[in-house]
This record gives sequence, structure tokens and C-alpha cells, in this order.
Amino acid sequence: MKQLIYVLALILIMGVSAAQEKSKLPVANVKDLKGNTVSTSTFTNDDKPIVIAFWATWCKPCMEELAAINENLQDWQEQTGVKYIAVSLDDSRSSKRVAPFVKSKGWEFEVYLDENQDFKRAMNVNNPPHTFLLNGEGEIVWEHNGYAPGDENKLFDEIKKAAK
Repeated sequence: MKQLIYVLALILIMGVSAAQEKSKLPVANVKDLKGNTVSTSTFTNDDKPIVIAFWATWCKPCMEELAAINENLQDWQEQTGVKYIAVSLDDSRSSKRVAPFVKSKGWEFEVYLDENQDFKRAMNVNNPPHTFLLNGEGEIVWEHNGYAPGDENKLFDEIKKAAK
């Protein structure tokens, strides 16, 4: 009986420590809005948090989320130094609409295109919107799939934790 308890305790401890491991951002190539290839390994922010949000022009919840983020981002950056990166999942047929769309919205954050969806697959994204938070060491510390009004407040709470 003692051995069984010992084994169960060991399994529990191993499971907790595995759950606490943070994964690094995978390396993949995306394109900037001018068509230049950019490696995700260059996504840095001087030891401050980075948010990476996957979205698409055809995704209504994505538009709601990005509008809410854009409204708050300047304050968030002043308080935490966070960098916000939006990665469009529009394919090669619809990606030509992304740059004019971004310009019309007046978004100030970085936007990249993942036309072949290599980065999406590397991040295990199924459906947009899907948001990831990286700490200053580039480790993924939080993620959220979907969007409902108010989710941006939870994101900001997590950004503040990652900024400490």
C-alpha cells in the first residue's frame, strides 16, 4: 500500500512539473505586408511580453478582438511594454486584401501573413482567433482560443503577470 501511494505521488509530481514547462515559440517563416519573408525567430521585445494573435479577414470574432485590442494597446504598451503581433491566416488568394484592410482600420501593431500556414501548424492553431502570450524569455505562458467581449481584459491581466 505504501508503495502504491509512493508511485501515485511520484506520478502526480511528474505531471505537475511537466505541466509547468513552458514551450518556446517555434521557428517558421511568415511575410510582412510588403511581401518580405520574416522568420518568427526575429520576434523579440527586449525581455518584455509579446502577444501573437492569429486572425483572418473573414473571421468576425477576430475583427471584434483586434478592434478591442487596438483601442487599448497604447495604454497596455505604456504600462507593460508589450508588443502585439497579428498573424493573418488568409491564404494566397485572399492575402492581397490584408494590407488595405489593416490600413483602413488604422492598426498600429505589426501584421504578418502566414499564407502557407506553416506557423499556424507549428503553433497548433485550429481556428482563429487564437492568441498566445510570450514572456520576456520568449516562452509561451498563456493562450486563448475564440473571442467574447471582455476577453481583452483577461489578456491584459495575463500581460501584466508576464511583465513582472
